[in-house]
Amino acid sequence: VPSLRKSVPKFLSLEESLSLLNSTDGEYQARDYCILTLFLNCGMRLSELVGIDLQDINEDMIRIIGKGNKERLVYLNDACKDALKNCINERDSKKYTKKDENALFLSRTGSRIGARRVEQIVDDCLERAGLSERGFSAHKLRHTAATLMYRHGHVDILALKEILGHAHVSTTEIYTHISDEQLRNAAAASPL
Repeated sequence: VPSLRKSVPKFLSLEESLSLLNSTDGEYQARDYCILTLFLNCGMRLSELVGIDLQDINEDMIRIIGKGNKERLVYLNDACKDALKNCINERDSKKYTKKDENALFLSRTGSRIGARRVEQIVDDCLERAGLSERGFSAHKLRHTAATLMYRHGHVDILALKEILGHAHVSTTEIYTHISDEQLRNAAAASPL
């Protein structure tokens, strides 16, 4: 019996990712932009993102509490650092009572933002970017980050496993699917 190929996860292209990042607006624009930036650059899970506290962030890395309370450190690129700085400035400039002093991402009431609200923010941005009918979601942004790192950043599979916080490399292997385009190019490159 042939083994069933793991289905390739849905992900946004580089162009779609950029138009998603350009789709944030409103009163909490810096927060929402930062949420998308962390998803697309760090590939974190929704639960990990809402759990970030201010003290988890330092100069160039962020401490993430993953599945099974496992801790990992993820390096931040300049896009993430800028987004975090703007987000924290916006957060501090708000006049609301901060019910949760530690949480990085706050809701309009000043308490830690919930996972459902983050999903709504992502959905709203997808809609504004014209990407809403495609079955994308907050979790698909994690797939997007991993795929972009693997394809465009040439990140090796073991490094990717650590970044994503996977317990087993077999989980990470879904991102190593070679795109049809690469296969087509390989065929075209035959000297015969």
